[in-house]
Amino acid sequence: MSKNALVSFNGTKNINTEIQLTGSKSECNRALIISALSKKLVKVDNLSNAADTVTLNGILNKLGIDNSELGADSKLKTANSELVDVGPAGTAMRFLSAYLSAKNGNFLLTGTERMKQRPIGILAEALKTIGADISYAEAEGFPPLNINGPLNQKTAEVKIKGDISSQYISALLMIAPILPQGLTLEIEGELTSKPYVDMTLDMLAEVGIEHHWNGNSISIEPQAFKPGTLVVEPDWSAASYWYSIAALADEAEISLPALKEKSLQGDSQIKNIMKIFGIATSKTDNGIAISNLGLSLDTKQVLDLKTCPDLAQTIIVIAAALGKNMAFTGLETLKIKETDRIAALQNELAKIGVTLTENNLIYTLNTDNLHFPDKITIATYEDHRMAMAFAPLALLIKEVEIEEMQVVEKSYPYYWEDLKKAGFEVKEI
Repeated sequence: MSKNALVSFNGTKNINTEIQLTGSKSECNRALIISALSKKLVKVDNLSNAADTVTLNGILNKLGIDNSELGADSKLKTANSELVDVGPAGTAMRFLSAYLSAKNGNFLLTGTERMKQRPIGILAEALKTIGADISYAEAEGFPPLNINGPLNQKTAEVKIKGDISSQYISALLMIAPILPQGLTLEIEGELTSKPYVDMTLDMLAEVGIEHHWNGNSISIEPQAFKPGTLVVEPDWSAASYWYSIAALADEAEISLPALKEKSLQGDSQIKNIMKIFGIATSKTDNGIAISNLGLSLDTKQVLDLKTCPDLAQTIIVIAAALGKNMAFTGLETLKIKETDRIAALQNELAKIGVTLTENNLIYTLNTDNLHFPDKITIATYEDHRMAMAFAPLALLIKEVEIEEMQVVEKSYPYYWEDLKKAGFEVKEI
């Protein structure tokens, strides 16, 4: 049976600690796919211990690289499909959809029941346009996928919507160098989460893969990976929860070693966003430090989170807890994440008297009835970010109970232990 976490913070709300964060899940999962595509010419250093990364690494190791050649003579089919189960790992589902299409073999790519509700059709149809043999094992447009590889490339050009998930684009870009004709992606509409596409292209460039980006078109010619090592930076998404803690504390000085001010990770934008709440970021000899200046800037502007949607829950909860009636845009992708994150936020914020309403894609907080009960129980909806966004409320509420505390293993397995280092009391109940 799943255990809950009871989080509290006694004494003065002054946080002074150093936290060593796990490697970036976003960087790790890209690095693992690139390494596999390069036939291990590319090594990966500082691999994350997040469950999603452990899952992807295990799958790739099990699949091996011996039969991953693409070409007209390589379509040797196995009699039975090999089951590839990503569990709840959304990034793995998207990246493996493309990777397995380029790999020799028959595969049934599946995941949890929630994963079967998360759309994959835009990516699958783009892969089919290129020449992949993909069909839907159950509901049209959703996992599980039957994949018979390797694909027989029919075209080097494909159109894909940019406002759904940047992971679809990254998945295609990573296999582009090994395709016989390379690949040109024409991105239709506004590109959501552009920093994650930039991350993919920058990591490919680190190991010799060149690209051309003109307007809405990204082109990668067929080319070989160069030997090298992709060194994974600590996770800025995990760092965001420490910015939350700094914002809700009376005083805070938190050191985060090995984080870079100039980062490939889109979630490093947290350092600029949190200036609104009086949180400063400074460079140290071995990373960064964040501190609470006790100042709050104007929060009346509409905050656009389309390039960093994974920060949305953290930022919205901070604003709610501080009584800021802020407005947000760029939250469209939140409804197809681990849960419908908009509905989850609305449900849980209501427990402290806060509403989050939508009007023409603008989401507005109303904190006029904000109140803090002595105890609150937060449902996580099997979503790691719900747990970590709401747990810092223990600085304002005597007891915060977080259901299904193990969900944090998806991206930040040591979250509860790190909270204890910072002075929080965490009990399993």
